[in-house]
Amino acid sequence: MKKFYLLTVFVIFSSCNMKISTEQAYQSSHQEMIYAIKNVNIIPMTTKNTVIKNATVVIKEHKIYSINKSIPKNATIIEGKNKWLIPGLIDMHVHTLSDGTPFVMYPTKGPLVSFNTQYNMTPYIANGVTTVFELGARPEHIGQRNEIIRGDVIGPRIALAKVIGGNKSNLTAKTPSDGRNAVRFAKEEGYEFIKVYTWLNEETFKAVVDEAEKQNMKVVGHIPVAFKGKQAKDFFIPNFGLIAHAEELSKQTDNYSYKKAQEFARLAKENSTWLIPNLSNMVAIEQQAKSLQNIENLLGFKYVHPLMQNKWLMSNSYHGVSDDLIAYYKELIDFHILIVKAFKEAGVPMVAGTDAGISGIVLGFSLHEELKLLVEAGLKNAEALASATRLGAQWLGIDDKIGTIEVGKFADLILLNENPLEKISNTSKISSVFVNGKWIDRNKIDTMLSDVENWNNDNKEKFDWKELLNSLKN
Repeated sequence: MKKFYLLTVFVIFSSCNMKISTEQAYQSSHQEMIYAIKNVNIIPMTTKNTVIKNATVVIKEHKIYSINKSIPKNATIIEGKNKWLIPGLIDMHVHTLSDGTPFVMYPTKGPLVSFNTQYNMTPYIANGVTTVFELGARPEHIGQRNEIIRGDVIGPRIALAKVIGGNKSNLTAKTPSDGRNAVRFAKEEGYEFIKVYTWLNEETFKAVVDEAEKQNMKVVGHIPVAFKGKQAKDFFIPNFGLIAHAEELSKQTDNYSYKKAQEFARLAKENSTWLIPNLSNMVAIEQQAKSLQNIENLLGFKYVHPLMQNKWLMSNSYHGVSDDLIAYYKELIDFHILIVKAFKEAGVPMVAGTDAGISGIVLGFSLHEELKLLVEAGLKNAEALASATRLGAQWLGIDDKIGTIEVGKFADLILLNENPLEKISNTSKISSVFVNGKWIDRNKIDTMLSDVENWNNDNKEKFDWKELLNSLKN
């Protein structure tokens, strides 16, 4: 009995020690370095956005600890002379690759293709995209976010919108009752936003948006084709807070005049509906329709997963269309520019999003192109930057945490070699990135990108989109 007692005590003591050791190891592995960026020019992206020159920024415990205060003795010094510090960028419309397949062939089967989460996230981080809004969220994306939060993967913050559509969606709703239940289910499953999709009928669309408001969930998404030919005021309803593409508006009309763009802008303003212009989308469609060489020439294409490289090049649904359809794409591109001008004129907030992950739009790299297109459409450089920083954070409801450079906010930052207020393309001239207070310098960025490129090259022959689709039939 005495031996049993001693053994029990030993086991309990060992268990406690193991627990303490594990907790200590966890805390140790999450001990944050303290950094001080000296002599840097801060573009805070606050409403006033007064540039703070030759400043010192201290980063501690994931956050911006101080600006122009004393430097802690144990801080790692980063020289910021002649460099520019901006908040991390937010892409408000992405579709990140994740494990999974749309068909369950038999229980326990699991995904047909699995992806390395770090390789998926690296293009975001390399381009200073520290927050993304996943507009096709599935359980696998929750898993990806958990990997990032645990520290297993260096990646952006991920906001999740669950798609509800009339068909071809993870959640399908054909009646108002179905729509309301789908919203409740999405909330219970941990999704934070609702994305309404193209094929909802009018009554179900309105029910989904109304139920989302009751559940305190914002709504982003498409304008259902059910509204085609009806008055635009019919789909500008309370709590439809963000239109996912300018294309959603152009699909509702055959009148591509500035007057029509102004009508959309007026109704959006009255309804407090914001816009993701997503100019990249239609530009990418037109480019690949013209030539697949435009796909291969994409900046960052070599970092696209081999399966998607194969799909974009060998099974491209846009390529080979008629000249008339290409001309139509150009007409839409021009109208979307008018929409941006009209929304700016009306004072409707616009946030930058790219549709990253769809054919021809590369994760991370595409946001810099979107900012360039927004400036070409009439936004000032500072306005374009606001669309990818402060305003995105505001719509997501996390502007108290990210989106500007202010003491107390999370240290999601980009150190640039050139001033983006002078030239918007300077957002891509990245010296280093801070992700939740973790410093990723240029050498580390290049190494991370090289890892992705090398893996893609080594595994390119293993992936064929058509073969994957055929395997689903077996």
